[in-house]
Amino acid sequence: MRKGEETPKISVIVSTYNSEEWLKKVLWGFNCQTFKSFEVVVADDGSGPKTKELLEDMKSKVFFHIEHIWQEDDGFQKSRILNKAVHACKANYIIMTDGDCIPREDFVEVHYINKEKDHFISGGYYMLPMNISKMITLDDIERQHCFDIHWLKEKGIPKTFKNNKLTASGIVSKFLNTFTPTNASWNGHNSSGWKKDILNVNGFDERMQYGGQDRELGERLFNFGIKSKQLRYSAVCVHLDHKRGYKTPESIAKNKEIRKTTRQQKAVWTFYGITK
Repeated sequence: MRKGEETPKISVIVSTYNSEEWLKKVLWGFNCQTFKSFEVVVADDGSGPKTKELLEDMKSKVFFHIEHIWQEDDGFQKSRILNKAVHACKANYIIMTDGDCIPREDFVEVHYINKEKDHFISGGYYMLPMNISKMITLDDIERQHCFDIHWLKEKGIPKTFKNNKLTASGIVSKFLNTFTPTNASWNGHNSSGWKKDILNVNGFDERMQYGGQDRELGERLFNFGIKSKQLRYSAVCVHLDHKRGYKTPESIAKNKEIRKTTRQQKAVWTFYGITK
């Protein structure tokens, strides 16, 4: 969305926490998008002042509007900040991704042209090792090198089936989307859906910390009658490497129980979501 334009057609939520180097690359990826009518809502789970400084600087360098939604650091509370970000979105269609996922230049366009009533979209990601994650420059993003399998192979990426995520297009990507064994679940790093559908199930369950809170939202959307579309070979982003210090056995076990209850009771609404 060009600054000063009316309501954007898409709101993109980007989650972040004290990761300015990665966030800058991600925002630069959005500055290279072929589809322009979008805003970026940064869902900030308690970052320090460096993130705010970066966003103030980036606002003058990118074509789209940036909205910074911040909350006090209270441990891993991604569900809570995502709910605040959903509420802040101006568009009626929302893409969700993370501040460590650089979008390919057609990322927003693919989500936009494939959106459909009573559906959400499930995208994928291509995981990069730490050395290449650090190596990628803003120029590499502008030139789309980080999505070029030949460039990545020169940097040491091995030949594997997952490389199809970067090379497949047209009928090949449609075939792979159709026949992949991976479930078309709601993935926090790359999914999109209608704001009204997310509000109708009351957003994310804020009891849930790290581990499957995105999938649980998707399960309630399924229970509500929303179907999913698999686009993991079409809606492409590269995932920069990072440590996961917030992953604990306790949070994983607790979240598994919540998800089990959601499935067993065919729950649609969470009482721990956007509306309390």
